[in-house]
Amino acid sequence: MPQLVHERCANHPSREAAARCPECRRFYCRECVTEHQGRMMCTVCVARLESTARQGSPDAVWIAFAALGILFAWWLFYYLGMNLARIPSTFHNGMPGSGVL
Repeated sequence: MPQLVHERCANHPSREAAARCPECRRFYCRECVTEHQGRMMCTVCVARLESTARQGSPDAVWIAFAALGILFAWWLFYYLGMNLARIPSTFHNGMPGSGVL
């Protein structure tokens, strides 16, 4: 791995590099990097990550799946309860353990 001291900024060749972007793996000076989610990244990669985050939020997908799951559970238990309610009470008379002889 090359030492950071000997590297130059990708945007400003006359300046020493201060950090390496973890996304594009290029070296940049202090002016060209910014902190994003605890990492020092170049502004181009930060802009790209932000634009992809705005396009399709994974949170919206999880919310939709959770809503569908709740709807499915409600439907399942509703119809299970309806079918159990249709069982006549005479079905349990005379069964062992029912208490009725």
